[in-house]
Amino acid sequence: MEVQGKIKLIGDTKTFGNNGFRKRELVVTTEEQYPQHLMIEFVQDKTDLLDTYQVGQPVKVGVNLRGREWVSPQGETKYFNSIQGWRIENLQPSQSGGGQNVPPPADQFEPAQDFKDEDYDDLPF
Repeated sequence: MEVQGKIKLIGDTKTFGNNGFRKRELVVTTEEQYPQHLMIEFVQDKTDLLDTYQVGQPVKVGVNLRGREWVSPQGETKYFNSIQGWRIENLQPSQSGGGQNVPPPADQFEPAQDFKDEDYDDLPF
């Protein structure tokens, strides 16, 4: 599954337990009639994927839905869902590269001077 929107928040990486479990939260705001603020968890080595992103940047995030069952000490069963990110892609056009592969504006071309009346366009469309 994928989620698309603008980054609202990038949390700090937090480490838990003796085994060093790492977790980092990202909030993406969808761009639709009723925008949603979705919290997406990145865990372990995936936390590093967020290092190069900034708040306000449009992104597409590959996610998996995760669900857990938990039984309280009183025997009550509860269910929890989470959205776990595994990939993130920048949707903002790159400003680097000097505009490669982008044609110049039409007004930068000189008009044709050698056009003759007998030259015609014989394309059927």
